[in-house]
Amino acid sequence: MDTWKFFDITHREHVICNPVNEEKLTRLVKLLRLPAAAQVVDIACGKGEFLIRLAEAYDARGTGIDISPFFIAEAERRLEARAPGAGITFTRMNGADFKPDEPHSLDLASCIGASWVFGGHADTIEALIGMVRPGGWVIVGEPYWRQEPPGDYLEACGCAREAFGSHSSNAEAGERKGAELVHTIVSSKDDWDRYEGLQWFATAEYARTHPDDPDVAEVDERVSKAKEAYLRWGRDTLGWAIYVYRSRIAA
Repeated sequence: MDTWKFFDITHREHVICNPVNEEKLTRLVKLLRLPAAAQVVDIACGKGEFLIRLAEAYDARGTGIDISPFFIAEAERRLEARAPGAGITFTRMNGADFKPDEPHSLDLASCIGASWVFGGHADTIEALIGMVRPGGWVIVGEPYWRQEPPGDYLEACGCAREAFGSHSSNAEAGERKGAELVHTIVSSKDDWDRYEGLQWFATAEYARTHPDDPDVAEVDERVSKAKEAYLRWGRDTLGWAIYVYRSRIAA
């Protein structure tokens, strides 16, 4: 089935499309203390919640990039409802193709939970550093292993052991690229439970209200398999954090 339809169905109940709660996102926005009309980009922006909050708090200007037509449409609806006239645009495209008008020109560049766009965590940090001015914010979200992942878990979720590092190696990746780590926001098991559980709920609701959709069986099968893997292994094995850096590199 269409990948983006699958994520639209499973994430219909989510405000934030990753395992961080709204209180923690509010804390992140307050911490940034951006100048008025700051220039920003959010790669793989999902439903646009982070950018909309930056527009509400700082009158931030810039772009949200996502490849999902469903998420872009929802982001535009939310922007119009909450911050009409804000200098934010949402664009459907591959985030790896985004380039600011000038290198090292933005106040903030983020990619929260989609490092696959740039080929991995370290490469994501490097790409974002190239977009921001000296002292600009680089914000990434990335999973990490809480403990050594069982082989059965890796097989069940189709994930390689090398796909993720530790929390400390994730944090150090930015330092090696020339950015200063100034904060982390770490997801709790409760954050994970809500993120995963809302997918189960959304899938069940969609199946109940769309019984004639031929894709329902596949969605249910995939979500059921992911649910089992999460409950048996993932909840204790996979962590997630937002890493907040400031660029040290002179333009």
